[in-house]
Amino acid sequence: MTTAQIPNQEIPQGEGGQMSIMDHLRELRTRLIWIFASLAVGTLLGMVASEWVVSAIVNKWNVMLQAISPFEPIAAFFRVSVTLGVAFATPMITYQILAFIVPGLYPHEKRSLLYLTPAIFALFLCGGAFAYYVMLPVAVAFLQQFWSELIEANWSVREFVFFTVRITFWIGVFFELPLVMAFLARIGIVSGPKLLGWWRYAIVLSSVVAAIITPTIDPVNMAIALFPLILLYFIGVGLAYLLYRPREPRDFSETEDEGQQE
Repeated sequence: MTTAQIPNQEIPQGEGGQMSIMDHLRELRTRLIWIFASLAVGTLLGMVASEWVVSAIVNKWNVMLQAISPFEPIAAFFRVSVTLGVAFATPMITYQILAFIVPGLYPHEKRSLLYLTPAIFALFLCGGAFAYYVMLPVAVAFLQQFWSELIEANWSVREFVFFTVRITFWIGVFFELPLVMAFLARIGIVSGPKLLGWWRYAIVLSSVVAAIITPTIDPVNMAIALFPLILLYFIGVGLAYLLYRPREPRDFSETEDEGQQE
C-alpha cells in the first residue's frame, strides 16, 4: 500500500557539507508532500474498506445502531475512512518523521529505516488485533450490561463506530513503540540505561494515555489498556540494550578537503 520504497534523493548541503536553514525547509517540504500523498492514497483505500469495517464491527457484537441526525451516516463514513487512511499511511508517516527529526542519518541508517516500514505496519496490525479481540469485547460487554434493566442500549452509529475505531487505531500506534525505540538505540540517539531511567515517567504517561483512550471509567478496562503499554515500553528498553551502538559524529573535514582538491 503505502510501504513503497522512496527514492534515495541526495539532500543539498550548504557550505562545509552541512545543511543550511533553507535546505532544512526544503527537506521538510518534501517530507510533508510524501506524508500528505500517503494520507490521500490511504483515505481513498479507507473509503473502499469503510463499509466492510463498520459491518464487521456491528456483526461482531450484534448491536443495533441508529442515526439520530440526517448526516450522521455520512459523518461516520468519512471518520472511518480518514482513520483507516491514517492507519494505511502509518509506515510512510513514521518513516518521514524519523528521517527528518533524526539529524545526520548515514546512508546505511536511512536504508535500515526504510526496511523497518513493513515491520512498523505489521506491529500496527498486531496492536489493532489486540484491541479488537481483547480490549473491545470487555469494554462493549461492560457498556451493554451497565444499567441494562433501565436503559436499552441502542447506540448512535457515530459514537459507537468512533470509539471502537479510536481504540483500535491508538493501540495499534502504540504497538509500534518498541520498534521505534530499537531504531533510535541502533543509531545511538538513546540507550537502554537512559530509557530504563525514565521508567517512572513512562508509567505515568502510559496511565494518562490509557485513561484517554479507554471508553469506560472502570479500572478493568483501564488496566487492560495500561499493562500492554507498560510492557511495550520495557520491551523497547530491552531491545535498546541489545541494539545500542554509540553514534560516531560525522566528519565534514573530509568533504571540505575533497572540495578543495577538485
